[in-house]
Amino acid sequence: MAPVHQLGVTDVLILVSLFWLFSKVVRHLAKRNVPGIKLNGPPSNSLVLGLNRRLFKVSDSGVLYQEWAAKYGPVFQVPTIFQGRKIVLCDPKAVNHFYSMHRSIYVKSKWGRSVIANLFGRGLFWAEGESHKRQRNALTPAFSNAAIRRLTQVFYDSAHKLKNNWNTALDNAPPEGDIIDVEHWMNLVALDNIGIAGFSHDFRTLDGEYSAVVAAFDSLNFEGQGIISSLVFLLGTQFPFLANLPTKRNRIMGNLRRTMSGIADGLLEKTRREKKTHVTDETTDRSIIGLLLKAEGEDAELHMDQTEVMAQNVLLLAGYESTSISLTWALIELAKKPELQGKLREELTQFGVNDPTWDQLVTTLPYLDSVVLETLRLHPALPETSRQAMVDDILPISEPITTASGEIVDSIPIPKGTVVTVSIRCMNQSEVFWGPNAKEFKPERWLTLADDPLRAKEIQGHRHLITFLDGPRTCLGKSFALAEFKAVLSVLIKNFTFEFPDGPETEIAKHQGLIVRPKVAGQPGGNVPMRVRRAE
Repeated sequence: MAPVHQLGVTDVLILVSLFWLFSKVVRHLAKRNVPGIKLNGPPSNSLVLGLNRRLFKVSDSGVLYQEWAAKYGPVFQVPTIFQGRKIVLCDPKAVNHFYSMHRSIYVKSKWGRSVIANLFGRGLFWAEGESHKRQRNALTPAFSNAAIRRLTQVFYDSAHKLKNNWNTALDNAPPEGDIIDVEHWMNLVALDNIGIAGFSHDFRTLDGEYSAVVAAFDSLNFEGQGIISSLVFLLGTQFPFLANLPTKRNRIMGNLRRTMSGIADGLLEKTRREKKTHVTDETTDRSIIGLLLKAEGEDAELHMDQTEVMAQNVLLLAGYESTSISLTWALIELAKKPELQGKLREELTQFGVNDPTWDQLVTTLPYLDSVVLETLRLHPALPETSRQAMVDDILPISEPITTASGEIVDSIPIPKGTVVTVSIRCMNQSEVFWGPNAKEFKPERWLTLADDPLRAKEIQGHRHLITFLDGPRTCLGKSFALAEFKAVLSVLIKNFTFEFPDGPETEIAKHQGLIVRPKVAGQPGGNVPMRVRRAE
């Protein structure tokens, strides 16, 4: 009877909280009359949730945003919870302005900041305004070109350790190769890399050691969650306190927070002890963890208090999750098109048994660069960016649009409190910007982009992509991620071939974790089994 009693307590807590929430709805609705131009957009299919539930359930929101942009114009509105609205930008001039004003005008909502604070603490991802500027400046030296050049060998060391593991498995495999879950191994190589390069700690997962980080992320499975968990998550955009209710989703997130915080806190304490005994070296002092300890000092120019320092465990997450996903997607795309895999392998063989230097990775491998960029274009780890205007703003647009009242306007007033969204997947995959083959994996597009009259060149961001965002909140670890991506992929493609056991038409589905991961349809969790052989 004990489990029933526990479930009853949880239900009572949720129901009481929801009763309190709905008692506030009437007063909340009275405040929803936000002034401003009414734009065209899709109609609501729910008085309570607007189109939030549809966007939450759709497999690819980017495609849906593209359909709406084609029908309603490049800037449109979408009904949200309790008859609210958000403005969606698919216009390059508007998108560029939005990201350039990320620190001064467009900031995270109270709900977004509440979720981040609950999960990771009040670190870089949570911070806004001057706090964000100070924390970012304190950490920037860890991601300079000089730092990345020095860390490239770390990425190669992990990649070769992975290669040795696979070679050992292939020694005992049949001639046609071995079936390997590549996503699992991409998780390990990404974790070992961020551990050594960022936190001066070798997790040794490639050596077979257990990691609580990997276990915590493997437990992030939000598929098939109950109606209460889904409803609480959707309503949480307006009522931040819901992030604290004991739903399945919130319990999973809480477990991840405790795991990440415990690991990051332990690494910080270990480095503090080593620093006191002068065990650390110059590399450690310039790493993420070294700069955090430097910023702890009361006399530090860019001082961070202990709460801010301890909250930077989110950098461990960012370095682990996004890189492992990107590497997995690259192998998926290359397994589906073996001729492209062969072309990349041919480019890499020019170095023989040696690995390219950091400078060569950046400047002398155009096809590797193209494969990496095309993967990031089609498969951004973050699907969209949503922010709330903290003051009134005027949004510039590339060409006039017609409002819902029939008025033609060449700019759009954004009242304070308005939620504004940019769909990264929509912008990265739109035929309007990238041409009729925008949804195809075609690395060659990057070799001719300079001469092609594509509207993608109107988009700012890294190489006209907003995968790393843009403006003052551009991904701090962009150069780190690109160097790691290229180094690991170069070792794998030069030494192995990858194919799906059931052929290149194997269906790829999505696994809903903290960030959506790819998986082979029908596989449990985020598994991507491939047939791996030594390259000839």
